[in-house]
Amino acid sequence: MSMTLSQSGSKAGSRPAVAIVGRQNVGKSTLLNRLAGRRIAIVEDLPGTTRDRLSASVSWLGREFTLVDTGGVEAKGGSSFAQDINRQVKTAIKEADLILFLVDAGEGLMPADQDVADMLRPAKERVLLVANKADNNRLEMAAPEFARLGLGSPIAISAYHGRGINDLLDAVLARLPQASSGITVEQPAGSLKIAIVGRPNVGKSMILNRLLGEERVIVSPIPGTTRDAIDTILDFEGQSVILIDTAGIKRRGRQGGGVDKYSVIRSLEAIDRADVALLVLDAGELVTAQDLHVAGYIQQAFKGVIIVVNKWDLAKTLNKNEVTRCLRANLKFMRYAPILFTSAREGTGIAEIMPQALKVYQERLKRINTAELNSTVQQVISAHTPPHKGNHILKFLYATQAEVNPPTFVFFVNDAHLMHFSYERYLENQLRRNFIFEGTPLRLIFKTRGEKK
Repeated sequence: MSMTLSQSGSKAGSRPAVAIVGRQNVGKSTLLNRLAGRRIAIVEDLPGTTRDRLSASVSWLGREFTLVDTGGVEAKGGSSFAQDINRQVKTAIKEADLILFLVDAGEGLMPADQDVADMLRPAKERVLLVANKADNNRLEMAAPEFARLGLGSPIAISAYHGRGINDLLDAVLARLPQASSGITVEQPAGSLKIAIVGRPNVGKSMILNRLLGEERVIVSPIPGTTRDAIDTILDFEGQSVILIDTAGIKRRGRQGGGVDKYSVIRSLEAIDRADVALLVLDAGELVTAQDLHVAGYIQQAFKGVIIVVNKWDLAKTLNKNEVTRCLRANLKFMRYAPILFTSAREGTGIAEIMPQALKVYQERLKRINTAELNSTVQQVISAHTPPHKGNHILKFLYATQAEVNPPTFVFFVNDAHLMHFSYERYLENQLRRNFIFEGTPLRLIFKTRGEKK
């Protein structure tokens, strides 16, 4: 962490401002010194030591913010010093993007904490409750009593010992505004890799040849003609693409030995190294057990997917809307997947594949900034109460998107064991409702506060 020191009366530049507020002697100056990385404020066990606002520029995970220390609040203080300090504190509260409301875990909840909480309540959405002096596990376990202040669940730390400081900084970044828009798309590294997968004889190789505009691989109506995974490089509108044709994947019970078994292994490896999979189905048979088997592999590997219903020219009596409903019903775990109808033999629908694959790839590279994500998560959990066991309810502290390709979200909670699969599904559906993520599964990770990332 790096810092610069100034006497503060306003935000420094365009950096977001974080104010430390609390009653006297809860460790505000110690926290400033800890986050700044050096002694900036005078630290004494005497109430009222800090009277003026000091600020330090703090950098964490590539982002910077201005941290402002304030004097101890005396809500009922009548002295001129107390009135001056309270005016300074109110100014800091007004200017701050985020307020760290510091309480003392060692002393427990005090009437003066309630006075400060009442002062902060109008700015509740900008308050992060922090229980300082939680120097050991016993004191950390007692910190939840401060939730009675009505300003959320506290983050337990020890500014003096450095305990819980990383968790606090992560939570600060999660609550701070960002100058950039809420959603960005990262630049792809290397080629887009597309695996053409499905059970035998659904037309995978013919689709590949249509995409390339030439017969690059052998096409035969005999199931199992393609024995290996074949890589072919294609340039599509300036985007380098690697097309991977694969042997048909059979159900485990129907796999033979030797070449058949090797072909299945190579097909699964192709899915593993792809960004997007084209799941090719036969319009004449639609969703078979083998199709579900292949779809399951794609889902488990968290790969982007497009469902390609091939041989549509032979489906004279079928209706696209009815087929779509059938696919959605049978592939419930893959409802986010776009559906295309093609005839590789006649060439119809083939032109839609590459633009759709590129779109899914872009969705996989999408990143939601932390402030936007946490704002959405708070709205989502407010609309639907999280699961609980007895009086122990799941509480969300903050969330962050850890990775792209696939989009991976980490939720820090009070107890990850309280998470239920139905609520996880609800969270995923709400993330899709707000941010789309068409064609790609989402990886959701739940961590109990304090776990290593």
